[in-house]
Amino acid sequence: MTQLLIAGGGIGGLTTALTLHARGFDALVLERAHDLQPLGVGINLLPHAVRELTELGLGDELTAMAVAPSAIRFYTHGGELLFTEPRGLAAGDAYPQLSVHRGRLQMMLLGAVRERLGADSVRTDSGVTGFRQSADGVVADTAAGPVVGDALVGADGIGSVVRAALHPGHDPLMWSGITMYRGASDITPFLDGHTMAIVKADNGVDLITYPIGGARVNWVLQVPSGQPGPLHGDATWNAPAAADDVLSQVADWHLDWLDMDALIGRSPALFSYPMVDKDPLSHWGDGLVTLLGDAAHPMYPVGANGASQSIVDARVLADELAAHGLAGLRSYETARCAETADVIAANREMHVAGASRAPEALARVTDRYRTETATSTRS
Repeated sequence: MTQLLIAGGGIGGLTTALTLHARGFDALVLERAHDLQPLGVGINLLPHAVRELTELGLGDELTAMAVAPSAIRFYTHGGELLFTEPRGLAAGDAYPQLSVHRGRLQMMLLGAVRERLGADSVRTDSGVTGFRQSADGVVADTAAGPVVGDALVGADGIGSVVRAALHPGHDPLMWSGITMYRGASDITPFLDGHTMAIVKADNGVDLITYPIGGARVNWVLQVPSGQPGPLHGDATWNAPAAADDVLSQVADWHLDWLDMDALIGRSPALFSYPMVDKDPLSHWGDGLVTLLGDAAHPMYPVGANGASQSIVDARVLADELAAHGLAGLRSYETARCAETADVIAANREMHVAGASRAPEALARVTDRYRTETATSTRS
């Protein structure tokens, strides 16, 4: 049986293992962490990603832990409602959009991988540090020693070791000029409990907030902090932030439906990091190695589509391998490179759109996502 090595046990890597298994392949996940924990805050899964997880038999469990937003509302920081956009089933999609805690989603996927592929299908303390190809397969060098497989999928995130080996040289993180502050608060969900909200201030500060289940509300505050361009030096991911520093950014906001002090002040942990992506690659892999998820196409989170695209990647990869054998690595890239490059461009467009252009930009982004959903190859 063909065995695929997967570098990275995040949402993309674990979904890839499940999807490959469903198509009759063996998969081994190589994860650098000592022990996978339900870390992080909230994310959104768009309908095309929910479809894929539902077809893997995870729909009921996922829905039970998530919230399905029916609308997204845009406000000014003074409380004026700008417009409302339906989401998920309310927008006519065949599947809901789901908001969920990232760590809970990852633990659900991890449990499914271990149950279906075996307890040893995810090796921790085994981050991929390099690889070698031959006519017989791939040897992945890991912190725990070499591992042999028929092919390697680099799903090892935005700082991907596999990507760096495939594409040495200049490949900088591109900073939007925005610092993101994030948290998740144990407060009563606002409005009807099934609404996302985006608040746009005159000085460029934006808030995105939505319930993620379990009486918890996720929030992201985007603060202009510098000039866009290549990020110089190392990015600091999930650096701790102080509530007072975040609250100072919204001191003059007036929202009668949301208590900003409670939203930010009751977050058990606050994080900050730069909003970055990378320019699209002309191709992802070579020979018996390819990329997937953030390793292949890191993108701004403004379109709520990073994790969703990695889930679609996983299904397309499995379909192409099932149809074409290992030659499917290249047809997978042909199918996904252009599509994900379009999403990167759409997310950049959504980021720069001001409040007056938000309805127009959101409509174009949504249409592009739906086009991607309809045109992705399926078995």
